[in-house]
Amino acid sequence: MTRVLIVDDDRRLLRALAINLRARHYEVDTAADGASALATAGKRPPDLVILDLGLPDLDGVEVVHGLRGWCTASIIVLSARDAQADKVAALDAGADDYVTKPFGMDELLARIRAALRRTTADTGAATIRTEAFTIDLAARRVTTADGDVRLTPTEWSLLEILVRNPGKLIGQKQLLQDVWGPGYEAETNYLRVYMAQLRRKLELDPARPDHLITEPGMGYRFEP
Repeated sequence: MTRVLIVDDDRRLLRALAINLRARHYEVDTAADGASALATAGKRPPDLVILDLGLPDLDGVEVVHGLRGWCTASIIVLSARDAQADKVAALDAGADDYVTKPFGMDELLARIRAALRRTTADTGAATIRTEAFTIDLAARRVTTADGDVRLTPTEWSLLEILVRNPGKLIGQKQLLQDVWGPGYEAETNYLRVYMAQLRRKLELDPARPDHLITEPGMGYRFEP
């Protein structure tokens, strides 16, 4: 069952959306503020997030950044803010769609279906196999000869970006922004630490990796 997380401080709207989605056989979690949203997503990762920007504790754009550090769920912003700058900020932070309040339920449901179709198409059932490890992108599962490998959400996000771009050099700044968010472009030590962890878990010889390759001063590349 598809899990949807709805984040809005309007309790009546929160309840109405939850009722509508549950009636259409979605599994629904709700949160009335940003901190609760992030905590709930961490415990029960959603397939899709419906997010208001005007939350009592955090701005919705901050929540988008927090989710995008590890979560691949589609994010639909549902907000009364209709200024172009607000829409651009949310989309640049990693939101997939933006719906302005007031809205029609049929339109929102159509946007939800479209977002989930895109997610399914993106994740597909792709499986990447090397002599050292196998990655099932749809199941978010990594295995070696010793069995399943437990990855942290950040490790998974970093690995997924690389394996979805086989043979392509991904720059340090791009990786830092995509995994940790804007403002982290200079934190190259993060990449060194997490790439070392991934190599220890996945490479046959972490000191001489065959698949998770560093291009000094430039970035990283996955070689199948």
